[in-house]
Amino acid sequence: MFCRTCGKEINDKAVICVGCGVPVETPQASSVSDKNFTTALLLCVFLGVIGAHRFYVGKIGSGVAMILVGWLTLFIWQLVDLITIITGNFRTKDGKKLARI
Repeated sequence: MFCRTCGKEINDKAVICVGCGVPVETPQASSVSDKNFTTALLLCVFLGVIGAHRFYVGKIGSGVAMILVGWLTLFIWQLVDLITIITGNFRTKDGKKLARI
C-alpha cells in the first residue's frame, strides 16, 4: 500500500504514514444498506402505526415500542419517521443509509 499524501510505500496495517505522519485512509465498509428506501417508505405509510418499517431495518426494540405505545403519540412518531425516510436520514440498525434503487 502507498501513502496518498507522500507516495511512500507503507505497511498494509499501518495507521499513520512513517514518511509524512499523515493518518492512513483505510477502505471502509459501504455506508449504504441492502435495505430498500422504497420498501421502508411504503411500510411506513401503510403499516407505520405498528412500526413495520422499523422491523424491516432491524430496529426490533423500537418497533415493539411503536406497537405498544405508538398510538399514544397520536401517530406523530409515524409522521416523524415518514419525514426522516423521505429526507434520506432514516438509518438501519447498523447506522447505514437506505439504498435508493
